[in-house]
Amino acid sequence: MPLHFRKWGPASGEAVLCVHGLAQHGGIFERLGRRLAEGGRQVVSVDLRGHGSSDREPPWNTDAHVADLLATADALGIERAAWVGHSFGGRMIAALAVDAPQRVTGLALLDPGLEVPAAHALASAEVERLDWSFASVDSAVNALLSSDSVVASPKEVVTAYAADDLRAGPDGRLRFSFSPSAAVVAWNEMALPPPEIAQVPTLLVRPVTSSIHSRADDRRYREALGSLLTMAAVPNGHNVLWESPLETEAAILDFLAKLPA
Repeated sequence: MPLHFRKWGPASGEAVLCVHGLAQHGGIFERLGRRLAEGGRQVVSVDLRGHGSSDREPPWNTDAHVADLLATADALGIERAAWVGHSFGGRMIAALAVDAPQRVTGLALLDPGLEVPAAHALASAEVERLDWSFASVDSAVNALLSSDSVVASPKEVVTAYAADDLRAGPDGRLRFSFSPSAAVVAWNEMALPPPEIAQVPTLLVRPVTSSIHSRADDRRYREALGSLLTMAAVPNGHNVLWESPLETEAAILDFLAKLPA
């Protein structure tokens, strides 16, 4: 199914499609989208199925997400694009590139969730099953900032994200827009063997401080891609779009500039 999306830049520009991580939505790419649009690119940032303003109905597995991404590109008339994916979104675009390499000019994988240990996936899925509800936006922000996956995210950035994403339920409590059921399935998908490696130009961005994802795939990517692979290290932790936006954007801009037209 076509997904809800945000769009920046001219429809005639070279296309860049952005895919967010688990429990987030496409709004995390707004800063990057606006910067790329200033350079004349057409940037589309989606809400995955079960997230943001997209439909919440199952299935939520990799095949369904990849089909949704391609359906969204089709609906926009985009035949080929550079794809940018963070965390779980990185795994989804890596799988898409294997299934439909003709639709990909390049991949930018931002600390992608390619291979998560089963024990970590189980613990994380159990956490997603809890009722994460809040009396106020400040309470939700404090919960996010205390998460192990957040190292140096500016409070004002997290507050703006939370205020946009939180929804009031019938009980008056605030909850983030993603479906907990979809999140549980996502952790299951990330515990499966990693996708094969598509022979396309690829940028792999890793944080230097900490990552919730294994880096075991880095060597695999080096061996499989050779000169097609670009590696970039950025400061702080996993949420690179929040914690190291300047460095992450610079790496993406440099990578996109080198892709063949």
